[in-house]
Amino acid sequence: MDINIPEIVAEVTAVFMRYEAALIDNDVAVLDELFWNSPHTLRYGVGENLYGHDEIAAFRAARPTAGLDRALTRTVITTYGRDCATANTEFRRPGAARIGRQSQTWIRTPGGWRVAAAHVSFMAN
Repeated sequence: MDINIPEIVAEVTAVFMRYEAALIDNDVAVLDELFWNSPHTLRYGVGENLYGHDEIAAFRAARPTAGLDRALTRTVITTYGRDCATANTEFRRPGAARIGRQSQTWIRTPGGWRVAAAHVSFMAN
């Protein structure tokens, strides 16, 4: 298996950055698009465990829209062949001391790259 094929890393980096912009802008349509539309998709959040695209979309539609800004650090994107990748990053919210962590598993689907699994958490102070 080829790890980190340059053009695949570029594809996943671009879609990861599209996701990040949609997250900060609360562009729910793009966020919903970028999660794999499957009952197998999951997202473990800071205070919720969501199973399937429908639960994730409902969470996105209902979440607060304030305080979404954040700065990313230590983003690592690794691709495995041409159809699977992971994106891991640390982040901080303005004025917050806690370090957040986000991990995503991306898969190539007929519609493009989609998040199949995600996890968000914060480190203890």
